[in-house]
Amino acid sequence: MVPMSRVQRRLIITLFVVSSLNSAAMIASFVLTPIISYSLSGRVQLIGLPNALSMVGRAGAGYPLGWLLDKAGRRIGLAVGLSFVIFGMLVSASAISAGSLVAFLGGAVLLGVGRAALEQTRYAAAEIFPLAQQAKVIGMIVFAGTVGAVGGPLLVEPAVGLARAQGFHEHVGPFWIGAGLMTLALILLLVALRPDPKELAAILEKKARAARAAVSSGDGAAPAQAADDESQRGMRQVLQLLKIPEVQLAIAAMAIGQLVMTLLMVVTPLHMNRADYDAEAISYVLMAHTLGMFGLSSLSGWLAGRVGRVPMIFAGALVQVLAAIMMPLSTELPVLFLSLFLLGLGWNFSYIAGSSLLSAALEGSRQRGRVQGINEAAVAIASAAGSLGTGGIYSISGVVAVAVSGVVISATLGALALWLGRTHLFPAHAEHG
Repeated sequence: MVPMSRVQRRLIITLFVVSSLNSAAMIASFVLTPIISYSLSGRVQLIGLPNALSMVGRAGAGYPLGWLLDKAGRRIGLAVGLSFVIFGMLVSASAISAGSLVAFLGGAVLLGVGRAALEQTRYAAAEIFPLAQQAKVIGMIVFAGTVGAVGGPLLVEPAVGLARAQGFHEHVGPFWIGAGLMTLALILLLVALRPDPKELAAILEKKARAARAAVSSGDGAAPAQAADDESQRGMRQVLQLLKIPEVQLAIAAMAIGQLVMTLLMVVTPLHMNRADYDAEAISYVLMAHTLGMFGLSSLSGWLAGRVGRVPMIFAGALVQVLAAIMMPLSTELPVLFLSLFLLGLGWNFSYIAGSSLLSAALEGSRQRGRVQGINEAAVAIASAAGSLGTGGIYSISGVVAVAVSGVVISATLGALALWLGRTHLFPAHAEHG
């Protein structure tokens, strides 16, 4: 367990619940999105287009919302994100009723803009704890996605039934439910996320700086460096931070892990639908996938702190290679369950270890929100590429080609972990090299 003060515990509980509600809403709406896209467009090549445009919105909003989180604070920035998600859910529901693909894609963009802010929830939680505890804290927040992994798919059938009973198109139900959950999250965030994590992080950093100054041999060295750090602002410092190998590896881990996951995950509902599985079976396979994504997050956070962040990134790449190899082996449910679970688990390893590595590399930086925003943009671009690419690959060569692409890309992440993280994996070699 991570030791917490009363204030830290309240903030963590708030962020945990907000993340849980967000996860449930997003997953409930995603289950039917590829099918809705195919229904509205009539083209299999476009099944990933809503998710791709959502990622475009997320990428475009990543830096501006990172700036907002730095300037206005985490509470306001996250509240803006939740507002965009609520609006996006309502627009999507209206588009389905109207049979409008264009409006549905517009709703997807709004959802992506909101996610650009909400994906930084884990950093808001991590920054109110010392560096040694941040991997565990990030794991706790990502674990909140377990609620979505279980609750999201389970909400689909009742939501569909509710919409049908009210005389609406059955596919609008999950989007209605999603808007309601996000409204609850917004109210909770505005009421309970006080003091702002940014303010508490500044207090903790000030205390840590004072402690370092007290044990330093001279009075001028540490404070002068701190003052110098505080005086650096703007894009120049952001670019300097992006040159750090740990920052590069962290961003690569999250972006590539997301790309591979998206390639295989987006095509799964249609792949199963063509194998004569109904919405319930598809929901349960996606539940297994999201359990892999979130269910072992506390363990992943502990392992990242115990065995190291870079080894966990490497392990994540290997697990996704295995998942990609398994996916085309059979359309039997047990094989699909295990493949999609491992796909999520590999993402989880890379995501938590990468998030922790990035948070550690940016500790004390006044530009951390902006760099984290750039990271979210990179992840979104990777996800968009996966969403756009998977339909075309599947239409030409089937699920085998999608799986081969996943293997190659995951192996590339493993190679990057060995290269950019070599000082962490081979410290003795680095010292002599």
